[in-house]
Amino acid sequence: MAKEIIDGQTMTRALTRITYEIIERNKGIDDLVLVGIKTRGVFVAHRIESRLKQLENISIPVAELDITPYRDDMTHEEIENINIPPLDIDIDKKHIILTDDVLYTGRTIRAAMDALMKFGRPKKISLAVLVDRGHRELPIRADFVGKNIPTSQKEKIRVSMKEIDGEDKIEIE
Repeated sequence: MAKEIIDGQTMTRALTRITYEIIERNKGIDDLVLVGIKTRGVFVAHRIESRLKQLENISIPVAELDITPYRDDMTHEEIENINIPPLDIDIDKKHIILTDDVLYTGRTIRAAMDALMKFGRPKKISLAVLVDRGHRELPIRADFVGKNIPTSQKEKIRVSMKEIDGEDKIEIE
């Protein structure tokens, strides 16, 4: 049974807060690139970029990152059959802000960093997530967090976003 814990308005506020923190910590946004982890991380990145455009009147690049070939639960045979799409943005010497919807074990983020290194050498990588639910298996932490939601291992966080799900909300099951 799912229980809504964040509605659309609260999600918007969380993304706005993340955007302000990005501006403040970077003293501007000149060399930033947002890289969203497919699927919902891409929508998070685009929403942050849109808010940055409203607040700073500057557009920054947004890229989509498919981490499937870099996951540690894939076999070599499965990986060989995957076509790796190129990252269509130059990330060399850029400050990458990697975005995702939920941070859990850290394995997705590790895979994303492996993938990024195949496409260039960023100056810095930061992590922005909508939800941090804890239970890390790797020493990874988010730099920008919309909401910390402590969960048990048995619970699941389900993020719904307008672009793909028709509405904005976060539920716990």
